Amino acid sequence: MTVNMTKGQAISLEKKDGGNLTSVRMGLGWQAAPRRGLFGSRTREIDLDASAVLFADKQPVDVVFFRHLVSDDGSVRHTGDNLVGGVGQGGDDEAILVDLQRVPVHIDQIVFTVNSFTGQTFQEVQNAFCRLVDETNGQELARYTLAGGGQYTAQIMAKVHRAGAGWQMTALGNPANGRTFQDLMPSIFPVL
Repeated sequence: MTVNMTKGQAISLEKKDGGNLTSVRMGLGWQAAPRRGLFGSRTREIDLDASAVLFADKQPVDVVFFRHLVSDDGSVRHTGDNLVGGVGQGGDDEAILVDLQRVPVHIDQIVFTVNSFTGQTFQEVQNAFCRLVDETNGQELARYTLAGGGQYTAQIMAKVHRAGAGWQMTALGNPANGRTFQDLMPSIFPVL
């Protein structure tokens, strides 16, 4: 059963049977919002990019994004860049896979971001979401709707962080501005 998360809400990534999830997918989906013009409505392509920044003791140690598809240790993998969105019509347009068992013990947080590489604002985006899926069985565990309509070009979507022997996911949804994950670092540090 999917948990529809609200900003700031955290959920445990422990399975109902008491075991921990082993592999999850953070999916990102979006569509271009129709724009009204003199000759009716039309849409432009929107290039949003998902990134995952890996932290150890609040220090960035690796990143996975469209130009670096696999973390140095191989535990986090980006499935590839989608330049237009809306391809899945409600499915994932970009996804980042995390093998939680392979994440090195010193990595304590993975922060997921989304940014408009072309500089378009979220006013031009609709139906944007991130979701966490149990990659072993395809079951959607949590979904967070990314609020649209702002003059910002990015969001700090969510983070997966260690909690005792397991992991938790926290929905963040913090608006930010930047075209790349590097631009977003000043907005990421406060949520660690």
